[in-house]
Amino acid sequence: MNNRIDAIYARQSIDKKDSISIESQIEFCKYELRGGSCKEYQDKGYSGKNTDRPLFQMLVEDIKRGLIARVVVYKLDRISRSILDFANMMALFQEYNVEFISSTEKFDTSTPMGRAMLNICIVFAQLERETIQKRVQDAWYARCQRGFKMGGRAPYGFRTEPIIIDGIHTKKLVIEPTEAAFVRKMYDMYIDPRISLHDIATQLTAQGVRSFYGKPFSRSTISLILRNPIYAMADLDIYEFFKSQGTEIYNDAADFTGTNGCYYYRSKGSTDNKHKYLQGQMLVLAPSEGFIPSELWLRVRKKIMASQSYQPARKARHSWMAGKIKCGNCGYALMAAHSCGHLYFRCSKHAENKSCPGCGAVRLHDLEELVYQQMVKKLEDYKTLTGRKKKRAASPKLTAKQAELAQVESEIEKLLDTLVGATPVLISYANAKIEELDSRRQALASEIAVSASDKM
Repeated sequence: MNNRIDAIYARQSIDKKDSISIESQIEFCKYELRGGSCKEYQDKGYSGKNTDRPLFQMLVEDIKRGLIARVVVYKLDRISRSILDFANMMALFQEYNVEFISSTEKFDTSTPMGRAMLNICIVFAQLERETIQKRVQDAWYARCQRGFKMGGRAPYGFRTEPIIIDGIHTKKLVIEPTEAAFVRKMYDMYIDPRISLHDIATQLTAQGVRSFYGKPFSRSTISLILRNPIYAMADLDIYEFFKSQGTEIYNDAADFTGTNGCYYYRSKGSTDNKHKYLQGQMLVLAPSEGFIPSELWLRVRKKIMASQSYQPARKARHSWMAGKIKCGNCGYALMAAHSCGHLYFRCSKHAENKSCPGCGAVRLHDLEELVYQQMVKKLEDYKTLTGRKKKRAASPKLTAKQAELAQVESEIEKLLDTLVGATPVLISYANAKIEELDSRRQALASEIAVSASDKM
């Protein structure tokens, strides 16, 4: 224990003029130690709301290894701003007999009053952090309501340029002619009842049109563009549409003159997707001009709302090989698709926008059988326990379990066959039944394995 050293911990979340730097914190702490030797731990760019800080975790590990005698900080909130984290930290200090010192706040952790004062201070530190969070959130919404560009990438069809609004420097969206022409084309195409998001993505990809970072357009990207009111020339029809959907509209109806686009924000306390659920969200007129007529924008938006065909990011359930087989050309996962009563594997990128030539259509069951046979062939090279050479009489209980196992596996296969072209209700029923049968199959397999090992 005599070889233990002192530790100085310093933290600074962001570099501001009114905040003390890490270097200054360390100097204060060194003065408290009166020039004694110490080890420094510095976390720059990390918040005190939790303990997910690399050097703090290193300090904890050193404490647990018995290397630290005292921990010195400039101020209490430098090491924690959470009541729970601070309580756990103090319990750790007491367990390993580590003294805690704040160079600007004098606490004696050996007395009940000193520990009580520490807890009171940490309560106020957490209150300060939560107050700052609330202030930042309120300022964000206040800026939203005034039409400020709230960071992030400019929507496709726009670029940004500096502007001053109410004496504050911000950015304004400006129409980018080339991209805006493709956005207009998307709206004009999608209004045709025969045209889908897939058709638009395929045509744009074939023409060499690219979205952000040079990537081909996907259906999800096009869907977001067609939903975004920033492109609309917002007039009273736009106002009435969002009002009828339960959207919170910040501007007066008289402000919707058919010129400006609209920013669309998730309202306070809302966790719903702002483009999918319109109720309870917030709509604000933007200082930028829209370029899609309101009548066209509304027709497209209503078509998207009525369409339930596109459901991105659904997990594949048709095969145990889903997600494991990749396209040899682009490396994207193969997806299962129905055709003429059969299931096929095909390239998901080719299906999305034909930016990949694909790998053709591979019958799912044929590929599964091929992979399975190769696995069996590979396992034949490994020796297995065969038991005694003397043949034993077959156990009636074991035979009955094997027969039941074969029956369960047959029922599972039949249910899997019914999923091809099934309705959602039938799929839900079949999935539940398959899970029940699979649980029984696993139990039988375990019982058979135990019985077989007992006979050896």
